[in-house]
Amino acid sequence: MASSSPFGNDRICGVVAATDAREAMRQLRRALEMTRTVELRLDWLKDGKERHEFLSRLSKLRRSATFIATCRHRDAGGRYDGPDATQLAVLGAALRAGCRWCDLEVEGLSRIPGFALDLQMQRGKWILSWHNFGRPQSAKLLRGRVSAIDSASEKRGFAATKIASQCDSLADSLNVLRAARGKRNIIAVSMGEAATAARILALREGSALAYAPMEAATAPGQISLEEMKNLYRADKLDRQTRVYGVIGNPIGHSLSPHLQNAGFQARRINAVYLPFAVKDLRDFLGAIEPLGIRGFSITLPHKQSILRHLDDCDPLAATIGAVNTVVVRNSGKLYGYNTDYVGVLRALERRIPIRGSRVLIFGAGGAARAVAFALESGGATVAVCARRPAEAKKLARAVHGEAVGRSALRREFFDAIVNATPVGMHPRENVTPLEARELNCRLVFDLIYRPRETKLLKLAARRGIETISGIEMFLAQGIAQWEIWMGERAPEKAMRAAVMLALKREEASSQK
Repeated sequence: MASSSPFGNDRICGVVAATDAREAMRQLRRALEMTRTVELRLDWLKDGKERHEFLSRLSKLRRSATFIATCRHRDAGGRYDGPDATQLAVLGAALRAGCRWCDLEVEGLSRIPGFALDLQMQRGKWILSWHNFGRPQSAKLLRGRVSAIDSASEKRGFAATKIASQCDSLADSLNVLRAARGKRNIIAVSMGEAATAARILALREGSALAYAPMEAATAPGQISLEEMKNLYRADKLDRQTRVYGVIGNPIGHSLSPHLQNAGFQARRINAVYLPFAVKDLRDFLGAIEPLGIRGFSITLPHKQSILRHLDDCDPLAATIGAVNTVVVRNSGKLYGYNTDYVGVLRALERRIPIRGSRVLIFGAGGAARAVAFALESGGATVAVCARRPAEAKKLARAVHGEAVGRSALRREFFDAIVNATPVGMHPRENVTPLEARELNCRLVFDLIYRPRETKLLKLAARRGIETISGIEMFLAQGIAQWEIWMGERAPEKAMRAAVMLALKREEASSQK
């Protein structure tokens, strides 16, 4: 995709941030394998000696790339706390070492003598940057701030302007993108967990760059360079790209982006699937039209509360009382489905004859309801046990089953036990919803898929009980979602491979 960015065609900027020169060079070499635009966070290097060593190595690096030198003060979110004159000298040395650009925070304009800055600015191109790590600003205040900084930038001869502001909602992140729209050579950065999707879509929305770290995050809500480049293909997205996503809170555990984006890439479809950390459903619903969202998955805690916002719903999903899939029709109306139902049946029927089996569901939330109705339709006898007995009884009645008290589990026997609670999910892998002595059954099925082998499944395996990982249900329900959105058969092999690779990498990383 052609770009008018002053930074060239590689508009995903890898961020190198390390405390010593050797590690910084290691990160730089890895970054250059994926992008030719790299920000060098010189303020992260622990002292002047390490900065000198790194710049000396950089000057000998024979690579055609665009390097952006940054030595940000602490009061602007950086780690540098020395004199302003030294900061400017470091940036000047970076230009001599081969950097094409320098980034100076707006606070420096009032502290650094004009003649000294003008002298350094003759040697390269400069970015004037503003960072707001405090409360998000209103759309009106943000527009005024951007206009003032952009005006100062142009007046002083800066070649580009960067605004980075904390966002506590999708509405905040949309304000950041809109404030930068139509401005010359402006970089728009939405910071915070709620702004992850905005970071990925920033280039599509007109930002000159999108930042992605090699290792440690240098700002809230950042996504790694590898994911920005390969998982989300942020530099390939355009106004025709169809946007899909998963909403939940928390959402960092989801492997759905790996599953769905692998399907898009395998079929060469111009679409992207993004993670949306959503606390308030109304905030997300307000972003559907501006971001061009065509469909979305729903996970905890919104599977039931989404129902009141839908225009229509599949009868089965209405009966279950929970939705995990939504299609945004051309009219903007929302239509809901539940594919968890499909995932349960496909995972279980390969291991046990569902008809005639007695199955315990532990939990009574949205996922538990999908399991219960799937089992009832398959001819199983359903039992429900939950932390809230009243909810267990309510669900049991809905599927003509029975409610079982927790104290009775040691005496009861089931053909299968299904954990439909989030207990044991990453990052709390060391907890289990049930004790070993409560697992009196032939099969244990844990809907959790991250980690692939939960503590519950390990307890069951030690007792010689057959187990099913939630990854099987996850794959089945996600593939069904993809087919609903795309209207064609999914590339199951590619999608499964992508998820299994992501899990394998995650497990290897946790063992280091």
